Amino acid sequence: MKNILFILFLTLCLGCQPENKFENTTIKDDVVFLSDDKLEGRQTGSDGEQLAADYIAERFKSLGLEGKGTNNYFQTFSFKPKTDPHQEVNYTVKDGDSTITGTNVIGYLNNNAENTIVIGAHYDHLGYGAEGSLFRGETNEIHNGADDNASGVAVLLDLAKKLKENNTGNNYLFMAFSGEEMGLLGSNYFTKNPTIDLKKTNYMLNMDMVGRLKPDSTLAVYGVGTSPILKQVVKANNSKFKIIENESGVGPSDHTSFYNSDIPVLHFFTGQHEDYHKPGDDFEKLNYEGMATISTYIFDIITDLDDNGKLSFRKTKNESEDVPRFKVGLGVIPDYLFDGKGMRIDGVSEEKPAQRAGLQKGDIVIKLGDSLVTDMMSYMRALSVFDKGDSTTVVVKRGDEDVEAEIKF
Repeated sequence: MKNILFILFLTLCLGCQPENKFENTTIKDDVVFLSDDKLEGRQTGSDGEQLAADYIAERFKSLGLEGKGTNNYFQTFSFKPKTDPHQEVNYTVKDGDSTITGTNVIGYLNNNAENTIVIGAHYDHLGYGAEGSLFRGETNEIHNGADDNASGVAVLLDLAKKLKENNTGNNYLFMAFSGEEMGLLGSNYFTKNPTIDLKKTNYMLNMDMVGRLKPDSTLAVYGVGTSPILKQVVKANNSKFKIIENESGVGPSDHTSFYNSDIPVLHFFTGQHEDYHKPGDDFEKLNYEGMATISTYIFDIITDLDDNGKLSFRKTKNESEDVPRFKVGLGVIPDYLFDGKGMRIDGVSEEKPAQRAGLQKGDIVIKLGDSLVTDMMSYMRALSVFDKGDSTTVVVKRGDEDVEAEIKF
C-alpha cells in the first residue's frame, strides 16, 4: 500500500513539473549559466566547454530545433594546438597526445524552404587565461567571457525563439561555434565539412560581443558590402542605434569563414572594453536591455529579407591587408566604434607607455610624434615609425583641452 501511495505521489509531482524547463528562460539566464565559474571559462576541449555545449544542445531541443551535427546536435573536430595546451583544464585527448577535440553545436529549423540562413555565435573562451588573455596577474583566474561570447549565444537563442513561427521563407541553421579563440577553428571546420548544402546558404549572421551596448547606442555592423542589398536593409530597419558600418566580410570572428565560402555575411559587435579577455568579463556588467534591442533589430533585418530570395554575393576589399605593421604600442584599448576625429582610448593597460605618461580612458589621441591622428588607420601609421626604446610626444584631447605628454616605448 505504501509503495502504491509513493508511486501515486511521485506521478502527481512529476505532473506538476513544467513540460519545458526553459520555457521562461531569458537572455540574462542564458548568459548567467554560460559565464558561471563552474564552466571554468569554456576553453576549447575542456570539460567546462562540454558543459556549455550540453546546455546549448538542451536549449536547441527545448526550442524545437532538430540536431544537424554529425552526432545529433554535435559536430566534433580535432586539432593539435600551435602552443602548449596543458593548462589548468581537463582536455579531451586522444591516445595520450596533445590533440584537442572541439565541439560545434548545431540546431536546424526546417521550413521546407529552398535556402537556409546561418545564424552563429562562438561559445568558447579562454579558460584560466589561455593564449590571448590580456590579464597580467600572477595567479590563474577564470575568464568567464560573459560578453565574449555568452552574449552572442544568448542573442542567438533569443532569435531562435523568435523565428520558430515567423519568417518561413528560409530554413535556419543555428550554430554555436567552438575554437573561435584559437583561430576560427569551428566555423572553418564546418564550412569544409558542412551538414547542409552550402550552395543553398542564403546568408550568415554572426554575433560576437554584443553585450555592452553603450549609452550612445553605437552598434558596429560589418559585412554590409558582401551583398548589394545589405547596406540598404541595415539602414532601413534601424531606429535605435548609431550604426558604424564596415563593408568588409573579413574580420576576427566566425563570419569570415562563411565569407571565404562566398556567402554574404553580417557581423554585429558592441565594441571592446577594459574587461576584454580578462577575468572581469562577468555577467553583472552586461546591458541586457541593449541585447534585447539588438536581437529585435536582427530579427527585423531577417523579416525584411524574408521574401527577397537568395542574396547575391559580392567580394569586398580586405582592409586588414592595408594595416601598417608596427613594433610598439601605447598599451591602450582603442574605441573601435568612435567615429570622430582622432583615436579615442577605451581603456589603459597597467605599466604600459600610456599609463606611465598619464593618459586616461576617454582621451582622444590627435597627434603622435610628427603625425596627425585622424582615425585608427592614421594612428597605426603613426605608431609604425617607432621602435622599442624610442621616445616622442603625444597630444590628446581631454574634454575641451589639448594635453601633451611624453611617451617612451
